[in-house]
Amino acid sequence: MSKTPIVYVEFPSQDVAASKLFYGSLFGWSFHDFGPDYAAFNDAAVSGGFNGDATQRTKAPLVVLETDNLESMLEKVKSAGGSITLPIFSFPGGRRFHFTDLSGNELAMMQKD
Repeated sequence: MSKTPIVYVEFPSQDVAASKLFYGSLFGWSFHDFGPDYAAFNDAAVSGGFNGDATQRTKAPLVVLETDNLESMLEKVKSAGGSITLPIFSFPGGRRFHFTDLSGNELAMMQKD
């Protein structure tokens, strides 16, 4: 059986312009607009996993992004208007924190050991 990669992640947004500003300022992503209600990004890579831990799993799919400076990114998320939902914690292979964007989507930022 061949492997099927995740090739696209779509976030719900209450304000596309604000979402572009939030993600563009945090991660340096660029965007291609498809009208006023949709913007695509294509300069991020994706892997995935399944979280069965009842104390840590999210209610919706969780996008995990990687950084080489977790503490700095935590401050950038807060400065951009994001809300920290789970402070920095260790997991096998690294550390991460969870946050919500301006539309309430929960994401995680990780740093490998």
